[in-house]
Amino acid sequence: MAVQGVIDRYRPLLNIPDHTQTVTLLEGSTPLIPIPRIAEELGKGCKAWVKFEGLNPTGSFKDRGMTVAISEAVGRGAKAVICASTGNTAASAAAYAARSGLRAIVLIPKGKVAAGKLAGAVAYGADVYQIDGSFDDALSLVVEISNRTPIALVNSLNPYRLEGQKTAAFEICDELGFSPDWLCLPVGNAGNISAYWMGFKEYYELKGIPRPHILGVQAEGAAPLVLGHPVEHPETVATAIRIGKPARGEQAIEAAEESKGRIIAVSDDEILAAQRKLAASGIWVELASAAGLAGLIHEINAGRFDASGKRITIVCTGHGMKDPDIIASSMPAPRLIPAKSDALEEAIMGSAK
Repeated sequence: MAVQGVIDRYRPLLNIPDHTQTVTLLEGSTPLIPIPRIAEELGKGCKAWVKFEGLNPTGSFKDRGMTVAISEAVGRGAKAVICASTGNTAASAAAYAARSGLRAIVLIPKGKVAAGKLAGAVAYGADVYQIDGSFDDALSLVVEISNRTPIALVNSLNPYRLEGQKTAAFEICDELGFSPDWLCLPVGNAGNISAYWMGFKEYYELKGIPRPHILGVQAEGAAPLVLGHPVEHPETVATAIRIGKPARGEQAIEAAEESKGRIIAVSDDEILAAQRKLAASGIWVELASAAGLAGLIHEINAGRFDASGKRITIVCTGHGMKDPDIIASSMPAPRLIPAKSDALEEAIMGSAK
């Protein structure tokens, strides 16, 4: 069977115009990885999987939506696309624009983007501008420019982004044969939680597959949906969700409420601990990606969640290579030993004691 991107795989289920011309890097079909050791810790009889979106072409879930947004823009004759970004959107927009021959323009908040993500946008040839302001300021600017010029906006305000991103919900159901009892995922600009809920609702209507409860997780320093108001100066080590005014905030709250789930906030320390726990199971994710697991553990420890016997999918949105700075800054230098077998054996056996 030929490998397909999400448009070719799910086109009959995508609400996209006829003029859409597929631009793909064969995104999607990311693995659903069982995590039995973590599941045992969560609750007796719990089964858990990680939907590892970090294995998309540019290392994040953004590729699912970007293939559709860029494909639609190409089909209507756009020559340039623009986005505001904390990093992952920038890299994805730049890659798909490069694939299609479009110009990509990216606005980022000054000093607030992980180097691995910014490097991707630059490598793919985007015009990158830093602004002396927040992500929310950058988003306001690109919306204004796209309203006044023919430049196509490819942030998650673009409805075609969500059409692509909802395919992750389809894949989970197709692979498991059912939907999980709970889906846990990070919430930043809130497009992804909205898209997953769209996908699960559509599969319920189409195939009768029951819908999961959704646990959306924000960082305490950037938790507008938990606080109930915008956060003027969001702060968290999880740069991908350092957003104070989510563009899809209302839809995210609806998704949580309709699914009989909730949106919560966790500390940076809890996110860092969840990242280490996932890495100990062989899955290295960027910090924001660990928020879903961090939130689940937080709720279990607070006595608000019983994972016993539950089937849980944890969405990890980006690869650890996207944001290696925290690991690199605390990483000790490797121990230096002589290039002799007895020295190596002594070092190995000594460290095993």
